[in-house]
Amino acid sequence: MDIDEDTSKKVQVKFVTKLKPPYKAPEISIALPSNLTRMGLSAVVNNLLESGNDDWTHEPFDFLIGGEFVRMSLEHFLEAKGITVEKTLEIEYIRAVAPRKEEDPSLHDDWVSAVDGSSRFILTGCYDGLGRIWESAGVCTHVLEGHNDAVTSVGIVKTIEDEDNTVVATGSKDKTVKLWKVYAEPRAENLKIAAYRTLRGHTASVQSVAAQPTANMVCSGSWDCRINLWQTESNEGEDTVSTKKRKKGSKEEETQSEGEAVSTLVGHTQCVSSVVWPEHGTIYSGSWDHSIRRWDVETGKDTLNMFCGKVINCVDVGGESSALIAAGGSDPILRIWDPRKPGTLAPSFQFSSHTSWITTCKWHSRSWFHLLSSSYDGKVMLWDLRTAWPLAIIDSHEDKVLCADWWNGDSVVSGGADSKLRISSEVCIS
Repeated sequence: MDIDEDTSKKVQVKFVTKLKPPYKAPEISIALPSNLTRMGLSAVVNNLLESGNDDWTHEPFDFLIGGEFVRMSLEHFLEAKGITVEKTLEIEYIRAVAPRKEEDPSLHDDWVSAVDGSSRFILTGCYDGLGRIWESAGVCTHVLEGHNDAVTSVGIVKTIEDEDNTVVATGSKDKTVKLWKVYAEPRAENLKIAAYRTLRGHTASVQSVAAQPTANMVCSGSWDCRINLWQTESNEGEDTVSTKKRKKGSKEEETQSEGEAVSTLVGHTQCVSSVVWPEHGTIYSGSWDHSIRRWDVETGKDTLNMFCGKVINCVDVGGESSALIAAGGSDPILRIWDPRKPGTLAPSFQFSSHTSWITTCKWHSRSWFHLLSSSYDGKVMLWDLRTAWPLAIIDSHEDKVLCADWWNGDSVVSGGADSKLRISSEVCIS
């Protein structure tokens, strides 16, 4: 800790935290140089924790004053916020939101274009036309084989019967959406499975898929400018296609249903690049026509139409009361709107640390403040609404990052043009 005590002013501080032992330091008042930054503050807290615990391992911390992250020296922060320190300054500390471990890459045969980490496993889509199920880094249990072109989007639809059996969806440049039933197989490795349902109706590449929370339907956005809604199970009178697979020396016949869209949402004038379905009756979409729309599923009408001035690549809904809209597109800025406020054309937050197009934005499911973004600049960034600077920058890819998601609450999964799935683990979200 490099501190010039002769030239630096002193500030009387007390460190407080909501963390439980062994992360709870004694709440004592101490005088610190005002030129300390986050790294210096972290060293002080670690010293306090170490003094009462011989087995303590140093841990990175973040610091908040008045609910805002400290991202400069104490002196500059207090000046910027107009805070005068006449009494002891309370500084809250939390475990730094940054990955502490980088797993070995999981290799694919082409670009990893889509990833979903919302289940116990990781689901990826690849430009080789295959979907894959990953149990952990490097362990591929299932291969979803059936598309005739690149897989551009994937999504977990629902869990069936128990947590070991799951329905997933994939969208492709072959203009179809396919549904798959993934059954947990002991010691499975690269087990090839076929779709149980193929959904046809788009006239151009499918760019995004999302499942209804009740899991009875999925929706898809396409380069044909439309959003199609589909049933996840077949109805009487639908076409079925028989496929044969060989199992244990005998021929076993599988039945695959083909479905048509039950309704279509029309309004976008260019590619529908992103769809999310956060509530039973509400879908959000982003488009290359520079707009973000909110749709009423029952009426098929849009109830919100925000012109954003940029091509939109990705949209997600979350944050406070699951009401904030995050979006990224054809510039390096991640924007967040609060549609509950009147006159919401201006974003409530803008984050501008990326240097190229943004490909993904995802809220953390358990936090009002945290979200991630990925970009063509090759980086994944972790954000907190309480600071304009990224909490962490994950720079593990060797090319454009095309997709990213949270996994298991404490890991970030991402795929890119380097044909790798990366898992950055041990991220502490408090």
